[in-house]
Amino acid sequence: MLSQVLILKKELDALRPIGREQEAIIMQKFRLDWNYHSNHLEGNSLTYGETKTLILFGLTAQGKPLKDHFEITGHDEAVKWIEDIVKQDRPLTESFIRELHTLLLKESYQKKAQSPSGIATTRDIKVGQYKSVPNHVLTQTGEMFYFASPEETPAKMHDLMDWFREKQANQATEPVLLAAEFHYRFIRIHPFDDGNGRTARLLMNFILMQYGYPPVIIKTEDKQNYFNVLRLADAGNLEPFVDYIADNLSRSLEIMLKGAKGESIEDPDDLDKEIALLEQKLKGVGEKIEVVKSIDVMTQIYNNSFNRLTRKYIKESEKFDRFYLKKEIVFLSDNEWVANTFLEVEYFLKIFYSNANYNPKNLGLKLNFVSINQLRLTDVMFSTGIIIEFENGYYNIKALFDVAKTKIYFKKPYSEQLTDEEINLIVNTEMKRHTAFIEDKIKEIQAQ
Repeated sequence: MLSQVLILKKELDALRPIGREQEAIIMQKFRLDWNYHSNHLEGNSLTYGETKTLILFGLTAQGKPLKDHFEITGHDEAVKWIEDIVKQDRPLTESFIRELHTLLLKESYQKKAQSPSGIATTRDIKVGQYKSVPNHVLTQTGEMFYFASPEETPAKMHDLMDWFREKQANQATEPVLLAAEFHYRFIRIHPFDDGNGRTARLLMNFILMQYGYPPVIIKTEDKQNYFNVLRLADAGNLEPFVDYIADNLSRSLEIMLKGAKGESIEDPDDLDKEIALLEQKLKGVGEKIEVVKSIDVMTQIYNNSFNRLTRKYIKESEKFDRFYLKKEIVFLSDNEWVANTFLEVEYFLKIFYSNANYNPKNLGLKLNFVSINQLRLTDVMFSTGIIIEFENGYYNIKALFDVAKTKIYFKKPYSEQLTDEEINLIVNTEMKRHTAFIEDKIKEIQAQ
């Protein structure tokens, strides 16, 4: 992951300086994403569209808590402050961190909390000041995970800054490793009563931006993976967390490269989520309409849902081609798999339109990845696929596991299409399953 980051950074540096207007467009994109995702990770209820409207136009969202609006505007002020400070070459200090925390949370407030014995209580959250009461957390296993105590926090923060200055002064220090480890060390202390996660990500990105990198955006839909690698770091294994940060930094670098080249950096996912949500809300207004299976309805589901899903699925699966000697494309129609030599989703359209009375039970796409291109893994094969089943009053979207096993992702009435968020969930889950499969095979070989 780090090698990929360095390659992309070198390519970006070759395009610098970036035009002022183009750089402003890029940074606005990052700022909107950063504000939405970092706050949403911590439970903020504003959607991406509501966040964008608040930041760009100052308009609040009806029915949403005032506190959630304050979290967004405070975070946005902190992001803009960091952008300015980077240009001034100001060093990172404890005073800097407390000032950033004050900008982020704006003013002191009370927050619902739970005592170590499990009793509901409230805590006074003071901005810009280190914690005055313990902020340990109860894990999913029922164990208490201990951060630094209030008494230990000042000394541990002093040690953190000494460590940072020593690492930064060393010319051999890799900035990405430095930023990721600083994030974790800060979280491990948890110096403030609230806002530690948002502050950690702000500080990590400040360090990266000092070295000419774009900010890392941890997306809210990837929250579980983010927390998982943090837990691995808590157990003494920091490498997965560093790899995770590097992977997300690669995506930010790719966006910045597109912008530097004058290409579109718009992420359709964010707008499409809002459009899809609006569409679903509109469908809930008025009388319920029963839609039954018909060729017209199935064609609409195919065109507007399955076609989009399979296109994204094929595109993302191509990233694994480099690991295999061969890939087979197989199509499903009415429980019959038909091998094909070309990668065209339009194959399904031919099925639909070749016969006006065609009434399929299911359609599907399967990719067989044959023989990992390593001598000890040539007998390894991985099958993955997507299937749509047409029932009388609804349709199923399934993922294919190996040969016969399937998993239902969504069961939907014909009146509803797949949203971009649902498509991304399916594709991302399947890609991660493929990654885990290869990693397991590598471990099996290494264990022999």
